[in-house]
Amino acid sequence: MTEMNTRNVADLDVVVVGGGVAGLSGALTLARARRSVLVIDSGEPRNAPASGVHGFLSHDGLPPRELLRAGREEVTGYGGRIMSDRVTAVRRADEHFVVDTEGGRSWSARRLLVTTGLVDELPDVPGLRERWGREVLHCPYCHGWEVRDTPIGVLATGPGAVHQALLFRQWSPDVTLFLHTADDPVEEQWEQLAARGIAVVDGRVVGLDVADDRLSGVRLASGACVPVRALAVRPRFEARDGVLSGLGPKTVEHPLGVGSYVESDGSGRTGVAGVWVAGNVTDLMGGVAVAAASGVQAASAINADLVAADTAAAVGRRVSGMNDSTHHTNRHTRRTNHSTEAERFWERHYSSHERVGKGTPNPVLADVARALSPGDALDLGCGEGGDAVWLAAHGWRVTAVDVSATALSRTVVHGTEAGVAERLTTERHDLARTFPAGTFDLVSAQYLHTPLDFPRSGVLRKAAHALAPGGLLLIVDHGSVRPWAWNPDPHTHFPTPEDIYDGLALDPDRWHAERLDRPRRQATGPDGRTATVTDHVIAVRRRAA
Repeated sequence: MTEMNTRNVADLDVVVVGGGVAGLSGALTLARARRSVLVIDSGEPRNAPASGVHGFLSHDGLPPRELLRAGREEVTGYGGRIMSDRVTAVRRADEHFVVDTEGGRSWSARRLLVTTGLVDELPDVPGLRERWGREVLHCPYCHGWEVRDTPIGVLATGPGAVHQALLFRQWSPDVTLFLHTADDPVEEQWEQLAARGIAVVDGRVVGLDVADDRLSGVRLASGACVPVRALAVRPRFEARDGVLSGLGPKTVEHPLGVGSYVESDGSGRTGVAGVWVAGNVTDLMGGVAVAAASGVQAASAINADLVAADTAAAVGRRVSGMNDSTHHTNRHTRRTNHSTEAERFWERHYSSHERVGKGTPNPVLADVARALSPGDALDLGCGEGGDAVWLAAHGWRVTAVDVSATALSRTVVHGTEAGVAERLTTERHDLARTFPAGTFDLVSAQYLHTPLDFPRSGVLRKAAHALAPGGLLLIVDHGSVRPWAWNPDPHTHFPTPEDIYDGLALDPDRWHAERLDRPRRQATGPDGRTATVTDHVIAVRRRAA
């Protein structure tokens, strides 16, 4: 069964297409700016053949995939989401963008950051692609140190070959320029090559010699073989701009004739409103460090653009509220007029009584969480924070969600008093309308009940989809009447754990129920009364990818 997971504009601020260094750097900046951000990546990094990233301060020599793994962990650590999929189309829908993927998903976002990189089109010589990123190179700053003092060949396919040969001469005294398909150097260039001791070989290159899985020489059409241990080439760089074809950003030819790129300003903003680019898709020559910087720069510009939009919308609402409610003169009253029914109900509930101690966790949650390795947790309907603070105190990074500002402020106070504020984040949501962004190792829904109309099954289904692979959704419901309940009718019907799980309509190939049971316990209500109560426990595990 294919998952169709369509987000609305309120859920995602930014979709980042491409999860390389530029995309992850942009996503990290946006997540730290408290923006909801999703990175969609097909898992095809341009530098995958290389043994290490070089010239990136404090990360020199790190394998490219290890750098990306660490980057993904940092992004998700701030609440960003990363999805392995391929974007097939992007289209505008009113004031936002809809991103469709090969896996059948669709996502909406207010802004788009494209960091899809480029494609290296190599010269038509047999064997180049197989050795690309190993002994077949193009950038001396990326790979020159690794081939220093060895025989280096430079394959000439255009006017930049002499410059490339002079650059590589800095790393080795043994450099040979193979003229191949390029025109002969001009007189001044011949003088430069001779002065630097760079040999020049005429004739077309037809292949490579390899011994013990290492480049050993270049074969010419004449049959001669010239020994080299590395071969520098100049690919043509073509921006991967296919996902932008339906939106219209302009792709232009580089002034040096080395390829094409998506045109943008200094911040990565394209000529299409709401669309930014970063990394090699717009800067063909940039290395890893430059790509990372461009991702940060584009993300900062996107956040500033969103701040301006949010501010304009807030001003519009304020003016509208003043015009529509002239008989209400204080700001608090106008704010209340725009609040939801759930917000008003729960705000009255929590503000009608004083703070209740420091809170204690639900015993089922505590028992289950003790057996898990701490990670990222989401507490839905956190109340005054008993569960969230307990989880944070046991090593979890917790996002605590409630519709009541009073409840959240008390959660923050509890977390500060417990010394776990650095592991506790609060977000205000009416879950009937919006849902927290991010993926989580544990999602807790403890007694997520309300006397108001509430799309409970839909919210719990979103909670299941917010699980990281291997993550656990723990739902604990009332299974018997509490004497302190809103409606203590003994004839109240409670759905069974099996009914609740079936109502989530989850794909059994991706989720499975680990626990469906009805434990009984002694409980004390807020009014001090005690009773034997039954809980309904539903534990749902997202299968590991």
